Amino acid sequence: MRWAESVTGRKVVSSRLLSGGYSNENTLLEMSDGGRLVLRRYLGKNRCAVETALATRLRGIVPVPEVVAASPADGLLLSMFVEGGPVTADAGRSVGETLARIGSVSFGQPGFFGDETLTPDGFEPIGGLDAFVERCLREGNAAGHLTPAEQKALLRYATQVTPELDALRGSDRLVHADYNPKNMLAAAGTIVAVLDWEFAFSSSPLFDVANLMRDPRPPGFTDDFLRGFRDGGGVLPANWRSLSAALDLYSLADFLTRPVEHRYFGKAVTKIRELVR
Repeated sequence: MRWAESVTGRKVVSSRLLSGGYSNENTLLEMSDGGRLVLRRYLGKNRCAVETALATRLRGIVPVPEVVAASPADGLLLSMFVEGGPVTADAGRSVGETLARIGSVSFGQPGFFGDETLTPDGFEPIGGLDAFVERCLREGNAAGHLTPAEQKALLRYATQVTPELDALRGSDRLVHADYNPKNMLAAAGTIVAVLDWEFAFSSSPLFDVANLMRDPRPPGFTDDFLRGFRDGGGVLPANWRSLSAALDLYSLADFLTRPVEHRYFGKAVTKIRELVR
């Protein structure tokens, strides 16, 4: 709190933790002048420099909270509080349009961001899905949760779809990497903020499509989303559904390597069963 006061020149009147943060801690600060700010503390991997740089890069393109101050060395990010609520069924079109804007940002090559320069490291996120899934099954906690037959079916599926993903290799568009309603704020059916960019990287927008489509959506939401995405300039190949499902397997298989009590382990098992059924 003292750091927030020192960089703003204002007193913190009150504070409370915000819900929804898993890897980091987000605190709402009520300031002496009536303003409201959000203090983000990085509890795990410190991605402060990357998130700060992305907020600057996306200004005027994607709705993101304005950064007030940042201290990457200390893992502290202070931003403006954005008024908004949960994403409702009528926000599908805006969700699509917003994702199209995210995907309009390119970086010249695929890869992951390591610092504030936002220079991708050149590592191709799309490749070797079959080997990746095999390793996750071997080293993870699938045994006892996925039957041997289900594991074999999963490996067969990964082997079949791996060649299809070659068409997406080399994609260099901004990927949020956790694009779903819990990381969005909406008002009157319009997305007013996209939050939590710590996992962002450069690759195919279909990663974000896959994340969004992982869970069931309200009736009409998907059609509105697709319409908004296309109207916003987003491009979907004819086989986008199968490609998205294949890309989502990178995340689902990785969840199998987490402890069984992890919040996403059980969901991954359920989704994998649906996928190979």
